[in-house]
Amino acid sequence: MFNLQTNQTEVLDSYVSKVMKRVYLKMFFAMIVTALTSFVCLNVPAVLYTVASNSAIYWGLLIAELVLVFVLSGALHKLSSFTASLIFYIYSILNGVVLSVILARYTEASVFSTFVITAGVFGTMTIYGYVTKSDLTRIGSFLFMALIGLIICTVINIFLHSSSLEWIISFAGVAIFIGLTAWDTQKIKRMAAMVDESQAGKLATIGALSLYLDFVNLFLYLLRFFGNRN
Repeated sequence: MFNLQTNQTEVLDSYVSKVMKRVYLKMFFAMIVTALTSFVCLNVPAVLYTVASNSAIYWGLLIAELVLVFVLSGALHKLSSFTASLIFYIYSILNGVVLSVILARYTEASVFSTFVITAGVFGTMTIYGYVTKSDLTRIGSFLFMALIGLIICTVINIFLHSSSLEWIISFAGVAIFIGLTAWDTQKIKRMAAMVDESQAGKLATIGALSLYLDFVNLFLYLLRFFGNRN
């Protein structure tokens, strides 16, 4: 009986590990797509100028990104694994264009160093979320509410232009997305243990999207501290 339970546990752990590898692989590939898109935009002045100078295009891209995230999150069960992956990678391309406008304000050296810092922090927290035995559900619920508050404060500060509030938002953003990285990792791991092979591809996509968003947002908030303006 003990050996049977042990074998079942080992099989489940192996399956979860396999699904999580697919999550990280999709996330990694999406990051490459975003980085290459940003690189191209930064090195084609006409494209960068068009996006940066035309508010309609810039906000249109942001709205398109939100729509794609909502489609993936809300209609995932209706989509095929291929379609879900395609939407995710289209999103990563659009995000690369938007990020190029932001990255153009900073020196290449500071962008690279901030990316390295972000990768280190993200890596540490996602490992913690994967291996910890502690239940992060309560913390995750709190962080989600804090994220909503962060978004509201960010919108308010668009009109207030308060530098003090901006720094508070930046500190809060770093803390929130550090915590969300661990929580999302644990949540994805638990979901991986409950889905069958036919749904694993979809879970890999939505899981990759969650961790991708955690990484990108953490990077942007850290860039406010470590980025040097051109």
